[in-house]
Amino acid sequence: MNELHFPLIELAILAPFLGAFVARGAAPDVARRIALVATAVALAASLAAWADLALVHAFEAHDRWTLLGWLPGGDPLVLDELSAPLLPLTALEFLLTLLATLRAKAVRFSFALTLLSESLVLATLSTRSPWLIVLLMAAAAVPPAVEMRRRGASTRVFWLHTALFVGLLLVGVALRAFGGAGLQLAGSVAIAGGVLVRCAAAPFHLWLVDLFDRASFGTAILYVTPMMGAYAALRLLLPDAPDALLRTVAVVSLVTAVYAGGMALVQRDARRAFAMLLLSHASLVLVGLELATLLGMTGALCVWLSVGLAMTGFGLTFRSAEARVGRIDLARFNGLHDASPTLAGLFLLTGLAGIGFPGTVGFIAVELLVEGAVQTAPVIGIVILLATALNGLAVLRVYHRIFTGAEHSGTIDLAIRPAERVAVLVLAVLILGGGLWPQPGISSRRHAAAALLEQRAANRGRLTELTQADMTPGPSYGYDHHER
Repeated sequence: MNELHFPLIELAILAPFLGAFVARGAAPDVARRIALVATAVALAASLAAWADLALVHAFEAHDRWTLLGWLPGGDPLVLDELSAPLLPLTALEFLLTLLATLRAKAVRFSFALTLLSESLVLATLSTRSPWLIVLLMAAAAVPPAVEMRRRGASTRVFWLHTALFVGLLLVGVALRAFGGAGLQLAGSVAIAGGVLVRCAAAPFHLWLVDLFDRASFGTAILYVTPMMGAYAALRLLLPDAPDALLRTVAVVSLVTAVYAGGMALVQRDARRAFAMLLLSHASLVLVGLELATLLGMTGALCVWLSVGLAMTGFGLTFRSAEARVGRIDLARFNGLHDASPTLAGLFLLTGLAGIGFPGTVGFIAVELLVEGAVQTAPVIGIVILLATALNGLAVLRVYHRIFTGAEHSGTIDLAIRPAERVAVLVLAVLILGGGLWPQPGISSRRHAAAALLEQRAANRGRLTELTQADMTPGPSYGYDHHER
């Protein structure tokens, strides 16, 4: 196995983990500074790891010096071309969310829990061990639940769905590991069910709406935007699941994308509208991944990156507007444009980037996804376009409801703050830069998709050989085996 030049993966994971302990119990301003430093170190380490992987000219690599080499299976942390850009993307999402947290919100926002969540998510993205992925995903559900409990909100719906997806994944991984060839299909079905629950596919989307209703907006954004359900699908389901099962997951995800896009059009609460938009985009990513074709998977991996950037920026502008006027009612026009025109422009840019507006990072990504879907089945491409159209209408509706109408009256200055401007402008530059120069990202995602499909072909071939060996009768010598 190739090695990186420095222990950058462990540094990216340990920086927020140690920062969580240091920030625990500190004053809000001090905790915020500690969190920003720890997250910035994690972002720098993940970017350096990505660059280091390119320098070693390998598809995957471990840390050169590792603290986990004593484990039975060796070092479980590995960086490959699939996860290499996901680590800095996740670290950037956490950093900009913390940066955009105003002092008025810092009192109710737990920086220690957020840092712990970041460490768990980065660790999940840095491993391919099925058991470790499931355990880390289960642990990542604890910080949001603790925050909801501290706010006096019920966690019943959230824990029920968490227990369901964790239980299904554990059963599926166990059957795949110890059940033999005869139980491989049952294990894959259980994993598929767990993935759909974690991805909030209909009708298991109630936990997502409940999370956005009861947790802080920043915590909800950071729990959903890394799309851990899609990562579990790539690592646990895609390598050797039957084609029919992948198509079933794709159909369920496609229905969810259209359903969520339609629901976003009729929501009266801004948070719920954002939750439905995010669910629709994430479901489209899962559709492309389960197509299991080179073009479709390349498009899905590109959409993954574009949705991560666009929806994080969209959520931060949502959050900034809410920080000024409280929970936003979409049943009326709030008229915030004149009070904060910069915020309105960034809101529209990030919202349109999520649906693939020309000139943004999502344009080529959505085009590749649709093209790959059309090659598989034209009706899938048509339904993806329908979901995208519904999302576009929902974005415009929400924009008009928040920023247009009668001018907002009040004596408080609602202009965007410097920290908020920096956070969203960084995302805007990445969104526009990726749209104007998309080739490096597409080439990287295509190479990762090709490697995943090669791995799937090899695993499916081995599984077929095992199944045939189990079904092939032993040699017959004219008498019963027991008589021998």
